[in-house]
Amino acid sequence: MPWSNQGGGGGGWKGGGGGGPWGQGPSGGGGGQQPDLEELLRRSQDRLKQVMPGSGIPGPLLFLLAAIGIAVAGFYAFTFRVQPDELGVVLRFGEFVRQEPPGLHFRLPYPIEEVRLPKVTRKNTIEVGFRSSVVRRGTTGTTNVPEESGMLTGDENVVEVPFVVIWRIQDAEKYLFRIQNPEQTVKDVAESAMREVVGKSDFERILTSELGAVRTSVQKLMQDTLDSYQSGIIIDEVSLQRVFPPQSVGDAFRDVQAAKIDLETLKNQAQAYASKIVPEARGAADRIMAEAEAYRKQTVEEAIGQASRFGAVLAEYQKAPQVTRERLYLETMERVLGGADKIILDSKVGSGVVPYLPLDQLQRKPQPQGVK
Repeated sequence: MPWSNQGGGGGGWKGGGGGGPWGQGPSGGGGGQQPDLEELLRRSQDRLKQVMPGSGIPGPLLFLLAAIGIAVAGFYAFTFRVQPDELGVVLRFGEFVRQEPPGLHFRLPYPIEEVRLPKVTRKNTIEVGFRSSVVRRGTTGTTNVPEESGMLTGDENVVEVPFVVIWRIQDAEKYLFRIQNPEQTVKDVAESAMREVVGKSDFERILTSELGAVRTSVQKLMQDTLDSYQSGIIIDEVSLQRVFPPQSVGDAFRDVQAAKIDLETLKNQAQAYASKIVPEARGAADRIMAEAEAYRKQTVEEAIGQASRFGAVLAEYQKAPQVTRERLYLETMERVLGGADKIILDSKVGSGVVPYLPLDQLQRKPQPQGVK
């Protein structure tokens, strides 16, 4: 920012701006000349002639007016006023000597001392990647500046990152004398810092989850760089307007985003199905395991029981083999024939004659009553 905006000439009663009280250049140390006393006297005489036409001005009155003019000029030459949003920086023969707070102060006349009045409380805004403009009353528009906003990400994608930097003066002496063009310096540092941070980040994260981290990193990097320049500038805020891909690939980017949304939807559906089916499968597996364990125990117990029974039968068999064999035979036949249809013939009846047995009729089950 030129010194005419932030650190313009000081003095006078108008905060360093415009002309002095007599119509000439700045009166407070912005480099302007002191009032010409002859010119002041001539103007005073002309004004008195307009008020008092006729004879000339008496000598004592002229002397009084000259004394008043000299006193006023001396007062303006030896004083300057610092506005509430300013800080007075006093130079003596071009060298910094002191700073003055807001209020009325004395100084040596120019060119011995001059005063510069930077706006130390004002917050300055720099737009990078776009420019704001007033379209009509109450409405503003923006114009994109691709050569500033276009940046390359760490995964070699192109993204446009317009942003705003808010800064103010922290050290007026350094601000005035360490850098020549503060506003351009801040802008160049901001663009460089943003490119460095974006160049280390992935495209997807910049568009989604890392905006806050990008802002913080850029602000810190800018502040470190400006401090290394001893610029006397502090960065209050870095605000990202909107991060988006270049217009030339906008359609493809939207397709990719839609595909990613579909992918996330399918993943969520699969997760929901898994959350439902896995507990059911685990329950079925637990049930099968329990049934298998019960069957195992039952089988083992039956085997143990049969072994015990066999041991008991063996003991009886050793005592009475014939009786035991008949018992085993009968029990086996009972087990085999117990659930089968049987026809029993007495071997003593009709000896030598083969009896006629209508097996199909004998095995036919009787029908319930009332059914034909």
